[in-house]
Amino acid sequence: MGINEIESEIRKLPLRERAALAKWIVESLDELSASEIEALWAEEAERRLDELEQGLTAEIPANEVLSRARAAIS
Repeated sequence: MGINEIESEIRKLPLRERAALAKWIVESLDELSASEIEALWAEEAERRLDELEQGLTAEIPANEVLSRARAAIS
């Protein structure tokens, strides 16, 4: 099963189960070394760059992201 299929299945879970799974995943990261965590972030950055280059996602200016975040927590 690939990551896309896993993501699809996770989205089908109720909110509480997704939250519990997310907590478990975050806690499991504590088992990784600093270099493993760095490698995972590098992979994520590459994935996001690929999505941008393929036109699958759009860039959002930082000031707009910050404005949205401030509005969401106000």
